[in-house]
Amino acid sequence: MDARLLEGPHPRSKAGLERAIREHRRAALVVNTRSRRGRRHYPAVLAGVRAAGFDLLATFPAGQAGGLDASLSAAMDLRPDLLIVGGGDGTICEAARRLAYADIALGLVPLGTTNNFARTLGLPLTLAGAIGVLADGKVADVDLGRAGDTIFANLVSAGLSAQVAASVPHLLKRVAGRGAYPLTALAALPRHRAFRAIVTAGSQAFEMETHQLNIANGSFHAGRPITGDAGADDRLLLAYQLGGAGRASLITATLRHVARGARRTWAEPAFLAVSELRLETDPPLPLDIDGELRGHTPARITLAAEALRVMVSRDFPDT
Repeated sequence: MDARLLEGPHPRSKAGLERAIREHRRAALVVNTRSRRGRRHYPAVLAGVRAAGFDLLATFPAGQAGGLDASLSAAMDLRPDLLIVGGGDGTICEAARRLAYADIALGLVPLGTTNNFARTLGLPLTLAGAIGVLADGKVADVDLGRAGDTIFANLVSAGLSAQVAASVPHLLKRVAGRGAYPLTALAALPRHRAFRAIVTAGSQAFEMETHQLNIANGSFHAGRPITGDAGADDRLLLAYQLGGAGRASLITATLRHVARGARRTWAEPAFLAVSELRLETDPPLPLDIDGELRGHTPARITLAAEALRVMVSRDFPDT
């Protein structure tokens, strides 16, 4: 278990951390130059952050295998008030895990394929817009989740997505963008077998047979809205299945999700909105946690309320 989740409240208030960022502009910059757009945009990110008036303690273009982990560690060791991270969801979510309950705010520059967490936070997906939020936005505290011993920012899932996460070609992601995921899923679906899942929340147990089960902290998956009334600051995890035991039902549910996503609500029977649950599957399955295989079922999945300090736009509804 990450010890930082046991530390309790943040050392400084949101207002205190925001004031320090505004007055001192002490920041560190990490850009994953292995991401789809990171290598191409790194010089512009660096120039934009400097033009916004930030005093960069260090910059880390993390382009080698294992470089992101070392870069994030080195950046946090400098104790900046703001850690600016550029990359895709995997990069952003790794930074969010590291910064859980830390006395450092996360600044996002979305440079990935789907940018789910940035979309959940309502951040601009353009480079200029994202840097504008860093320069003129506010500090908010948003929820994270925990699956077993692993902190997550956006999504935990079991089923076909875990197979996709393990096999989607990096080159296809570069060429097809977020279309790489459904293409890989369609190729894998004919050989994928449905599984039985039991989701227990409090005294209630829900049993289902499906090819895909998701537990979301955020409100976007695969670059599409999951529902119109969920977010990263609502103190809820959202559990839902995509389709039933038949392979065709997964395709139908996915198409319906793409067509209707933002118009659905968590009050519908397909959704279970809770702060804690236990997931069991038959057979036991790997868990796709923010796009990486990091655990397996059975697993206890809980909410880490207000665990992350992050820069957002001034109109973000921070509760």
